Amino acid sequence: MQRNPMTAMDHLNPPTGKMADNIVGFARALRAAGLPVGPGAVIDALEALQLIDIGNRADLYATLEAIFVKRREHALIFAQAFALFFRAAEEWQHMLDSIPLPDHAKKKPPPASRRVQEAMAPSTTRDFPAAEEQEVRLAVSDKEILQKKDFAQMSAAEIAEVTRSIARMRLPQAELRTRRVRPDKRGLKLDLRRTLRASLRTGGDIVDIRKLGLIDKPAPIVALLDISGSMSEYTRLFLHFLHAITDDRKRVSTFLFGTRLTNVTRALRARDPDEALASCTSSVEDWAGGTRIATSLHGFNKLWARRVLGQGAIVLLISDGLEREADSKLAFEMDRLHRSCRRLIWLNPLLRFGGFEPRAQGIKMMLPHVDEFRPVHNLTSMQGLIEALSSAPPPHHFSAIRSAA
Repeated sequence: MQRNPMTAMDHLNPPTGKMADNIVGFARALRAAGLPVGPGAVIDALEALQLIDIGNRADLYATLEAIFVKRREHALIFAQAFALFFRAAEEWQHMLDSIPLPDHAKKKPPPASRRVQEAMAPSTTRDFPAAEEQEVRLAVSDKEILQKKDFAQMSAAEIAEVTRSIARMRLPQAELRTRRVRPDKRGLKLDLRRTLRASLRTGGDIVDIRKLGLIDKPAPIVALLDISGSMSEYTRLFLHFLHAITDDRKRVSTFLFGTRLTNVTRALRARDPDEALASCTSSVEDWAGGTRIATSLHGFNKLWARRVLGQGAIVLLISDGLEREADSKLAFEMDRLHRSCRRLIWLNPLLRFGGFEPRAQGIKMMLPHVDEFRPVHNLTSMQGLIEALSSAPPPHHFSAIRSAA
């Protein structure tokens, strides 16, 4: 007995009653929200829906997610778009608690769902605005609003503009004085060997003093980026930022952690940012999962600290500090990390709230072991970070920032 797909789709979306129209419209909405969905994926989705019971919401969700979601960071956007596009019948609201949907499909849409809602809006509101109106909006957004706007509140178009701005960021060479020397006319140390060799050419009549100067090298940067679910709205843009400074300095090591630690330094060295980020997401198994900061720091301190924290490295810890298992082990690993590096800077998106207080147990344990505690939730905070990395910290810098927070 064959199933009638049109009848099943009538149950799903009574206004149109056409399966192909619904899938094509859903694909357009995903594309407008920032997902790379092409015609081939639409054809695959239509063929796959013939093999399942499309009256079952869980099966429909799993099938479309498997076809349209190619990167882990897109899973949350897909869940929001699915919930808004396929508005369930009243009886489905009763079934949601019993259907084993993925966790990210059941969560309440976070602030980033704005770009999904814009993609679902009527086409008349998203079609081409008047030229004068568009010019004024872009001018204000680029110069003022976009600089201070929270990444989690941005639309798809704003995210794209911010990504381009991050790609243009350049980190000035924060030089670190080493003990090695090289020929330098203004150096303070005599290069006796080169001086004697030069004097032999003139028979010793003229002695040209040659000098040596100390070599300055950019301080290595090690980034530890939290990719747990609570950080999902910021992770991709932080990776864009790390890719930009990696391409500029080449002495940047990047590690991602959620419930485990993953080294993605080699992946971020790809010139194309999309290729670099795709390689990162494919190598990570715990994207948008839980958070085990102590376990991840233990793995870093044990396996990687001696390899990457030499020569006065600066560590960027990018996390909200919401640890699942906050105990003395977390404080111990933070202290060990702090002692192993030249400077430990904690970047926390939660500082975007004016009344932020370190009430969480994990945050309280981590704060005493960092040199600087900074916000990182918009372009302004990223530019402030670049300025901080390019200069030596003033005395009692951390105390001032912590008291201000």
